Amino acid sequence: MSLPAPTADNRAVVTGASSGIGTALAAELAMRGYSLILVARRGDILEELAQRLTLAHGITAEVRAVDLADREQRAPLVEELSARNIAILCNNAGIATFGAVADLDPAYERDQLELNAVAVHDLSLAVLPGMIERGAGGILISGSAAGNMPIPNNATYAASKAFANTFSESLRGELKGTGVNVTLLAPGPVRTEAPDPSEASIVDRMVPDFMWVSSESTAKSSIDALARNKMRIVPGLISKGMSVAGQYGPRAVTAPVAGAFYKKLGS
Repeated sequence: MSLPAPTADNRAVVTGASSGIGTALAAELAMRGYSLILVARRGDILEELAQRLTLAHGITAEVRAVDLADREQRAPLVEELSARNIAILCNNAGIATFGAVADLDPAYERDQLELNAVAVHDLSLAVLPGMIERGAGGILISGSAAGNMPIPNNATYAASKAFANTFSESLRGELKGTGVNVTLLAPGPVRTEAPDPSEASIVDRMVPDFMWVSSESTAKSSIDALARNKMRIVPGLISKGMSVAGQYGPRAVTAPVAGAFYKKLGS
């Protein structure tokens, strides 16, 4: 089952399009001829991206400056997408926090759940009826290798991505035979650009260069996987290692090891 061909009427939606994998997904889809609806909080960055992709690929790019963690802001977008011809939905937007959850801002932790889990659910349910009626469509959900295991000092993120992972693969089973493809993107760290050594994060310093994957290669492999209706795409050695450890490693062992690493990120 392939994806719907791009037309003047249909759209590919990318959330979190203002940076990282989201920007790369938008560029990859535009290169393949899809007109876009770009969603993120930062409207000025989206406008620049829309202009760049329109000039480069001759597509139409609409901008929706929406904070998807806010239910009131999200509601009009959900209503709009339910009435549009959406060929592809890339549920990519997400945030993470590090450190002991009791020490973190409860409001921001709730926003993290709203964005990483509830918004994914809302937008997917908005586009599904139309895709099923047309007998074609694709939903890419950005989960995480972190969603395969308990991770102390990354508790809310890991739990929210566990929802994204399970929802994606469960939904895929329900949609068998409908013509609607669902693929889970489960990345580990993805590098958008080479860091300045003076500003490199602890992750940049600890992870060798050859183990990183770029946002561009992640986007390409993700859309290729969605076109093939592959269940899960796990780009890069780090992601694959985390997935194996999370799925097959004893949690009594993997949780403390992961927790110690993420505690360093929190500090």
